[in-house]
Amino acid sequence: MSLKQYMDVNPEVAKALEEGRPVVALESTIISHGMPYPQNKETALKVEEIIRAEGAVPATMAIINGRLKIGCTAEDIEYLGKKGLAVNKTSRRDLPILVAKKEDGATTVATTMILASMAGIKVFATGGVGGVHRGAETTMDISADLEELAMTPVMVVCAGAKSILDLGLTLEYLETKGVPVIGYQTKELPAFYTSKSGFGVDYRLDTPEEIAEAFYVKQQLNMKGGMLVTNPIPTAFEMDPAVINKAIEQAVREANEQGVKGKNITPFLLDRIQQITGGDSLNSNIQLVFNNARLAAKTAVALAKLEK
Repeated sequence: MSLKQYMDVNPEVAKALEEGRPVVALESTIISHGMPYPQNKETALKVEEIIRAEGAVPATMAIINGRLKIGCTAEDIEYLGKKGLAVNKTSRRDLPILVAKKEDGATTVATTMILASMAGIKVFATGGVGGVHRGAETTMDISADLEELAMTPVMVVCAGAKSILDLGLTLEYLETKGVPVIGYQTKELPAFYTSKSGFGVDYRLDTPEEIAEAFYVKQQLNMKGGMLVTNPIPTAFEMDPAVINKAIEQAVREANEQGVKGKNITPFLLDRIQQITGGDSLNSNIQLVFNNARLAAKTAVALAKLEK
């Protein structure tokens, strides 16, 4: 029995992988759950353009009618964008069920890592990674993204952990699991909407080539798990910490009052923050995704050269 019976690999992606050319994985939850239509579709297509411009091939992951899509078409992205929140938000636990039931699924960071690893893709660009939620000492609400980083050999390039989380506990969890947290040209963990959080990263690396070499050596040493590369949002697009933190606190308070939990909490918080900030957070979100795509593509290009 082969994975191929469940998987559709986009011909462009398949050819790049066969030839040892750089490929960058992309998630689809950001399309269905992260932004409204049509910004979600437009952002997803622009991210793919940016990756191609840097010399790599994009591979947007999703599940459509039970098929694992390794590289969505423009039509697939339009479909996910329009269907929006009606698409199942898919983490590791959901994957076999949705495939067996032939349903649609938008991949989270964790599931995108799984599909990328299945296909042999080693670099993945996203917005922000999940983590330990505020109040997790009583709720035990910890994103599956962190456990996936501990297990699955994929580099994740992000703008840090979402600032709706407990950043200190998120870093502690990653340390326990042995996941290297790299700051790109910074020693401080970015906080998604802002470039600074007050928390330090494990290592600062200043070029895509340095990042690629660190991940290459990790693979050569046969060490399991991935690597988290945190890339600060460009200064021109970061938000005032006081404004965004006030919006986050209000959104978290409303989520608690309304009993929002589990996989619904992040989409709820991001939507409320967007509303509270009058759309400013959405623009910041889009720009940081573009920034991460550029770094991921450059890193994938450097990694492909090392692996030849």
